[in-house]
Amino acid sequence: MNQKSAFHDSLYNSYALFQEKTLSNRRFKHTSVQTLIGKRIGNPAYEIKKVGESFEGRPIHYLKTGTGPRKILLWTQMHGDEATATMACFDILNFLETENDEFDEIRKLILSETTLYFVPMLNPDGAERFQRRNAQNIDINRDALQLQAPESRILKELQQSLQPEFGFNLHDKNPRYSVGNTSKLATISFLATAYDQEKNVNTVRKKAIQVISGMNRMLQNYIPDAVGRWNEDHEPRAFGDNIQKWGTTLILIESGGYVGDPEKQYIRKLNFMSILTALDSIADNSYAQEGQEDYYKLPENSRYIFDFLIRNAMVNEEGKTYQTDLGIDRTEVNYDNATKFFYRSKIEDYGDLSIYFGSEEFDATSYTLEKGKTLSVSYSEISQLDKFDPWELLKEGYTYIKTDLTSEGIFFTNLPLHILMDKAAPTSAPTFEDIPTFILTKNRAVKFAVVNGFLYDLSGEAPAFNNGVIE
Repeated sequence: MNQKSAFHDSLYNSYALFQEKTLSNRRFKHTSVQTLIGKRIGNPAYEIKKVGESFEGRPIHYLKTGTGPRKILLWTQMHGDEATATMACFDILNFLETENDEFDEIRKLILSETTLYFVPMLNPDGAERFQRRNAQNIDINRDALQLQAPESRILKELQQSLQPEFGFNLHDKNPRYSVGNTSKLATISFLATAYDQEKNVNTVRKKAIQVISGMNRMLQNYIPDAVGRWNEDHEPRAFGDNIQKWGTTLILIESGGYVGDPEKQYIRKLNFMSILTALDSIADNSYAQEGQEDYYKLPENSRYIFDFLIRNAMVNEEGKTYQTDLGIDRTEVNYDNATKFFYRSKIEDYGDLSIYFGSEEFDATSYTLEKGKTLSVSYSEISQLDKFDPWELLKEGYTYIKTDLTSEGIFFTNLPLHILMDKAAPTSAPTFEDIPTFILTKNRAVKFAVVNGFLYDLSGEAPAFNNGVIE
């Protein structure tokens, strides 16, 4: 094991010591970031500067640390619902503040050779709503030319005034992207953004390719074959492409999906590892020894993965029988002032999906897909639904409850049932673009139920938590 690999393994195993415990899920607000910035005011290791305000007047700061000649600008959450790297940046700050451990030499190297400027939440108005765009509904990452958003003007001014040698543009992406046309989720994807339509490589862009090559090699030890490359077509309105053109070596990191990690806490750890690996390679200039071949070998992101793929289900419709696959995706829907979410699922594709994969899969060969039964009730309030045993209802083939209530803004339930308030009971099994609620039978016996895209094995025990749906 070489020295770098030993450092990476030690860092990986010690990560919990540096994790910022106050950030444990992605839907935190600007106030949480302000608190973490505020606790560092007065610390001589930092210069903290307000660099402007968002459209709605929320202050935006940078935290400057290090004394080295190589300036590096890192910004997160220019899309308000992309918070993974924000958490990781505060983990990195915790790491850099720690003393008297096995990482002192690396820490000293980074802080003496680089000057780091962290902007931990560029779009606080979007973060407040946990939405991509800012309060003007402008995509900041498509506003590098017109600069209609104050957040966009802040970012350009920082790049123009600081003239950093390196920039890290830190994002999240759709968690269903695959590594090429494989079954592997693209957990982390990189891009050395193109500064022109021809995708030329000058000395500025080459350095991004070299730094990414080192980060990828490190990640392959922890998420083998789960690293992808973002499409590098030039986008003339994007900040990444323009900052590369303006002379700052720009590295884009996209946090995707990892099965069993809905709050992206493991992906946060991988961001922590990736960024520190990059900072180390810049500080000691070891990135300059990298070639470009490994970067171009990274498969481009594709869309070959559904959240849940059901294969080979039989459907009887109007006396005719056919076989189909169902590609189901589960979309997060915010509630409680965008601090929590529930899933609302949809049949995204229907038919022959043999070239696709699912993060979860079920082979429905020998099963028939049928519309579940509807139980009609008359209640004055939704809490009265608790008098039912939903597991027994599912076993009897009931997936729908039709009530006289109106939804009044309530769109989910912890019951494993599909509650119909403002909608009539279905007359046929769901199909393309419907909410996936149905039963799977064998020899006319109900064996499985799918409600809102979640599969229930009715021969087993009732699960502890469910994500039903109301419409």
